Parts: sequence; structure tokens; C-alpha cells
Amino acid sequence: MSYFTTACMVRQSKLLVVFMAALFGITTLTNNITDYTAYAEYIGRIISMSDTIGNDSRRYRAISSPLFHHRFYWALITLEIIFTCSFIVGTYQLYRNLAAPHGEFHAAKKFSIIGFITAIFAYQTFYIIILNEWFDLEYSKQANAFKWAQTHIQYMFFGIIYLLAAKDT
Repeated sequence: MSYFTTACMVRQSKLLVVFMAALFGITTLTNNITDYTAYAEYIGRIISMSDTIGNDSRRYRAISSPLFHHRFYWALITLEIIFTCSFIVGTYQLYRNLAAPHGEFHAAKKFSIIGFITAIFAYQTFYIIILNEWFDLEYSKQANAFKWAQTHIQYMFFGIIYLLAAKDT
């Protein structure tokens, strides 16, 4: 396959979308692990509802256990490790199959799909459903990760839709 055909450009753009998701995962993991204390404290403040405003009637939801805060944060980090590794493998698989027949290139998408679905699950479940809807993340006086999570969920949805919908024959 020539590298300057439309089909090859579509394939290369899909590779780039997955590669950018892998870079996001790598930088997010690096931040979460190298500055663990700051991020764990942030998660703890949200779960304990100690810096949210206007939610007195919902304070019964707060969980003040530091052990729970750390376990919650490590569950999120574990999902980030899974989707980051999936994106890295997916990037490699797509790169290796850029010039392969359609069926082989399509089969090479499986790790990228796992990465996108895991990332969507992690951010939708942990940030939007649990932290925002249950623990009122959106009402935090400090840094508010609600918009951050929404932005990344949107990118992951765009990525999986583009990966699967655009024709790459």
C-alpha cells in the first residue's frame, strides 16, 4: 500500500489518535504516581466531602476513611495502567499493520478498543458517576476535575468512533 493514498492517510490518522491517547495515559500515570500524595489527598477531600459547598443535605454520603480513599485512588490508577498499556500495544499493532490487508489492520485495532473502553469506563464511572454525582465533585472549592474528566471522556468516545467508523480499506 502506498503511503500517500487516502486509505493510508486514514490508517495513519487512526494510529495518531491511538498514539495521542497513549501519551495521555503515560503523562496521567506519571503525574498520579510521582505526585501520589497530592492527588490522593485531592481524592480524599472529594470523597470525605470536606471542601464541597452547598451540600449539607447530602453529607451522609461522605466517607472519611483514608484507607478507602487510597483504595479508590489505586483502583483508578489500576484502570489507567490497563488503558495506557492497551493504547501502547494498540499503537504498536496499528503501526505494524499500516500496510496490511483490511482484515489484518482491522484485527490490529483490538487493543486500542480495549484502551478506549477502559478509559471511558474509568472516567465515566469514577469521576462522573461516583465522584461527581455521589460525592459532589462539581461543588468542590478546590480544583474541580469534573470538566477535565468530561473532556477526556469526549476524546475517548471520539477516538473509538473514529477508529471503528471511518473506512480504512
